[in-house]
Amino acid sequence: MSVADDYAFDGAEGLFSGIDPLAVLNSLGDAVFAIGNDNVIRYANTAAEQLFGMGAPSLVGASLEGFITDDNPLFFIIKQSKKFGASYAERDVRIDGPRLDERVMSVRAEPVSEGSGVVVVSLHEQTLARQIDRQLEHRGAARSVTAMASMLAHEVKNPLSGIRGAAQLLEDGADEDATQLTQLICDEADRIVSLVNRMEAFSDERLPERSALNIHEVLDRVQRLAESGFARHVRFLALYDPSLPLVFGNRDQLIQVVLNLVKNAAEAVEEQGGEIRLETRYRHGLRLALPGTGERVDLPIEITIRDNGSGVPADLRPFLFDPFVTTKKNGTGLGLALVAKLVGDHGGVVDLDSDGTGTEFRVMLPVDASPLEDSR
Repeated sequence: MSVADDYAFDGAEGLFSGIDPLAVLNSLGDAVFAIGNDNVIRYANTAAEQLFGMGAPSLVGASLEGFITDDNPLFFIIKQSKKFGASYAERDVRIDGPRLDERVMSVRAEPVSEGSGVVVVSLHEQTLARQIDRQLEHRGAARSVTAMASMLAHEVKNPLSGIRGAAQLLEDGADEDATQLTQLICDEADRIVSLVNRMEAFSDERLPERSALNIHEVLDRVQRLAESGFARHVRFLALYDPSLPLVFGNRDQLIQVVLNLVKNAAEAVEEQGGEIRLETRYRHGLRLALPGTGERVDLPIEITIRDNGSGVPADLRPFLFDPFVTTKKNGTGLGLALVAKLVGDHGGVVDLDSDGTGTEFRVMLPVDASPLEDSR
């Protein structure tokens, strides 16, 4: 039995002009569900089904305590709303449970009617809004590197070429000590040119050519490259959703994105017992503007790359995608900045969580919409 059955509106057909109110609730991106006595779920919309990972027929009649830990602040909010018959709202509530990853949400509880004992709860995920804010910051940082790369290419590489040529000329007839110094000049000039060349990847502001592709083929390719090279010592665990639709992206650039993240993870783990988990899943609720078009796209394809290293220091986490920020002794700080640029060029989002048990990078990407367009 649903809330709509218990609390139907008189003259609802006229009130809603033929619009099904449940269809309206199911169209919302926020999870909405009704709680009756003993915290029993009486109704759940589509977003709530996705949140709890279970269909409404299984959710209705079940106790909320089976999905969310019983000491969660959400239960206090529901209790207060029932007790005083008033609306209660709270931000930054951490929602977690046996089958639910921890998420930061805004919670609102509202009684259906006086004395009914039923409270409607809505959960708005704040994490998504924060991811969008961070992605916009990442794009701003990438634009800064773009301007710097263009300047360095013209103002640094040409003089370095002259310096290197002069050093090579000085080698002729020089003694052993002088030859070592001229070789040092050449080596350092080459190192700086290599760095500038890496930065030039940021100066290409053209949107990538994209097509439909299987993201699992990209992940498999990167895993094979890693296992045969820099990540020989790492154990890989792949947890893929086989029903995932095709991604709309550039294959070479997505390989570069995943390769940079996997290399980062491989360098973060120990020689013994190092593990990298590659995971994919379908996720609703995140939309972002596509650069250069103004078009807004859904980003339901989520790729997760998690390592079991020591984690990223808390003071560096907000800046890890900025250029020249690195935790590595000899790192340039451009690998993750390039990841942020390439994902941004796809209209996607990249984010991370890190603690003492490891670091998790999440990349959200758009699906290929051509099958939907062909069916119209």
